[in-house]
Amino acid sequence: MTTVGVEEEYVLLDPHTHLPVALAEEVRAKAGLSTCVDEGEVQHELLQAQVEVATPVCTDLEEVGGHLLRLRHAVGTAAEENGCRVAMTATAPLRAGTPVPITQNARYVKMREEAGRLVDEQLICGMHVHVGVPDRETAVAAMNRLRVWLPTLLAMSTNSPMWDGRDTGFGSWRTIVFGRWPVSGPPPYFRGLADYEKRIEMLLEAGLIADRGQLYWQARLSDRYPTLEVRCLDVQLEADDAVLLAAIVRALVTTAIAEEEAGVRPVDCAPELLQAAVWYAARHGLGGTLMDPQGHRRSAGDVLYMLVQHITPVLEESGDLREVSALLHRLLQQGTPADRQRRALAEGGMAALTDFITA
Repeated sequence: MTTVGVEEEYVLLDPHTHLPVALAEEVRAKAGLSTCVDEGEVQHELLQAQVEVATPVCTDLEEVGGHLLRLRHAVGTAAEENGCRVAMTATAPLRAGTPVPITQNARYVKMREEAGRLVDEQLICGMHVHVGVPDRETAVAAMNRLRVWLPTLLAMSTNSPMWDGRDTGFGSWRTIVFGRWPVSGPPPYFRGLADYEKRIEMLLEAGLIADRGQLYWQARLSDRYPTLEVRCLDVQLEADDAVLLAAIVRALVTTAIAEEEAGVRPVDCAPELLQAAVWYAARHGLGGTLMDPQGHRRSAGDVLYMLVQHITPVLEESGDLREVSALLHRLLQQGTPADRQRRALAEGGMAALTDFITA
């Protein structure tokens, strides 16, 4: 069974002002005292109003969901004991006039010196899915094949419509903010592992990025784990939302590896078309049309149907098809997390929205 792991980033909010609060170290320390949290599962992030959690390596969806619920509960309890709340949203809905302090380590300090206001505005939270791969050459081949599905994955995950107290008009404003880094967006097509490494070395030798951690492509090879990491997703409102996306990402990687082994020709997609499709998905979510892997605009429902058809054999083999189908049906009924945030805001204003994303 192909392994999978999930990382989630959360923002800490004041329950009264709804503003981000720099209490990450206190929350991490309190969460670390919990008997249900292992060392390293709750980590620091760039800004002191953010925390990150990482599940252990999992083999089935029940494990993924159980670990996410456990970690969300531990961090949420620790936040409440420190007078703040954990918000399950990919952008902080409000920002204070002064920037949130950065976490004091050498790498983050250097990033702040080099990127200035861009670092100040990184009050954004993503969900990263790591899928186990047999080797790095296979990981590059799988990435080449799944990159055409990144707009669809992003559209399903949109959970960041608010910024500076206003609706941005985008389902995923996080994607727009994050896209301002020099190496970001959908990855290019690589001729193989050697080509992947050569292009990274060119970026490093030119001094255009400080380290490999600044490869902010929406899919990349992990340098810490034997995994392919998909990073295009907004953090999700509910653990079940995250489980659905983790299951689909794992199935896409597994399908890609099988196609590579069978010699199936990968779908070619021009980089400018894919970049535009990602922007369009961030703007509209599932509210209109999407680009299919061949570069044609179709209804969002039709593209989701194509996605499910593409990965059904793998989902059947893993026993995940029934759960994925049920969760996907719920997504289509309730709308994306961004849709649900907008409904909460319309019904009760910013207080209701804050209650909703910190429930």
